[in-house]
Amino acid sequence: MNFLHLASRQFTRRELTAAPRTSSQWQRSQRLNAARAPAIQVIRRNFAEVRHPPSDAPKPKPKASTALRRAASASLPIRSNPTPTRSDIQPVFTYATAERYIMPNLRRTLPKGSVLLHDAWWVPKWTDSQTGKDGEVFLFANGSFVCWGLGEEEATRFAQEVLLNSAAEVAPLKEPETEDLEFVTDPEENTRLQGDLIVLGRTPPLSSEDTMPMELPPSVLPRETVLARYAFSQALSRSTALSGLEASLEDYLHSVASLPQSLQRTGKPGLGRRALVMKLGELLRFRQGLNLNRENFSDTPDFYWSEPVLEAYFNSLSNALEIRSRTRSVNDKITYAAEMQSVLRELLTETSAHRMELIIIALIAVEVVICLIRDGPELWEMVVGKEEQKPIEETEKTYSV
Repeated sequence: MNFLHLASRQFTRRELTAAPRTSSQWQRSQRLNAARAPAIQVIRRNFAEVRHPPSDAPKPKPKASTALRRAASASLPIRSNPTPTRSDIQPVFTYATAERYIMPNLRRTLPKGSVLLHDAWWVPKWTDSQTGKDGEVFLFANGSFVCWGLGEEEATRFAQEVLLNSAAEVAPLKEPETEDLEFVTDPEENTRLQGDLIVLGRTPPLSSEDTMPMELPPSVLPRETVLARYAFSQALSRSTALSGLEASLEDYLHSVASLPQSLQRTGKPGLGRRALVMKLGELLRFRQGLNLNRENFSDTPDFYWSEPVLEAYFNSLSNALEIRSRTRSVNDKITYAAEMQSVLRELLTETSAHRMELIIIALIAVEVVICLIRDGPELWEMVVGKEEQKPIEETEKTYSV
């Protein structure tokens, strides 16, 4: 920049000392200087922008690369083409706070009008005390609940107001796990999952009349799609509960990650027998929660066997969230950790067996020493006395001859 100013000053001096110019030359010179000045300002502004980027600009939170995120473009036709019968896009927010809930304990803290709908507590209407938003909530036994029409702030307040004093949470998570989605209502469309957007509209008739309860309290969303929302909610709750299990398993694997290095460096497992057995019990608890509990992640709930329409809703969202592949991945990690701990347990068993052998040898040696101390003189007399009696007996035989 100093070089540019210096060149400008030199150019001005040359103009003053040069011969007088005509008016047309003077006008061209003025236009040239006017054209140069903005160029210098633009260069300076661009340079400042490069050297001083905004430091407080919010960075977008990266989203998980799931099939649901990859297929998000499929929802663009609905998002970009609103219709008179279509509602605004609203949030579906899933919140997991524990490994499981004791469902009967939730009854006394739930709002009035809450009912038990198949495997979940259904809150048909919950109004946030701060924002005034209305929404509905499904609470499942796997330690998660799904909010329709409510965002993260409202879901957090719902957890504080309803779950905190219910004594229903078993093994609370270190950090809550969340999953967010969006939905629209349109009575002219079929209920389906399109990309990352749930469309609530026309629903085919159910196979059994008993599936839909006859008396349901009024809800903030259409009554006709309550079971469709239930099916989508159950798939979302499984995904979020599985995320909590994945996070806990990652913490567990991190806690035992140094054992192979310790074994390589020192030749010792690095954990005592009791600590290793406790780690193995924690690992078995992970596998039990993944495969053996009533609300496992592999099987389709029995409720959907007689309702193929609702099963299609449940499976569409479960496949989009890749629940089965994630379950297999968690099982593989658990299998690897179990094999590693089995090897370490065998090493501890061999070490204990070797130690027992040394103790037995030492006890035998001590017993031998005690026997020598206690019976040594007598044994010595027996040995030495026999040796002295032999010459006497030989002498007597000689005299007798």
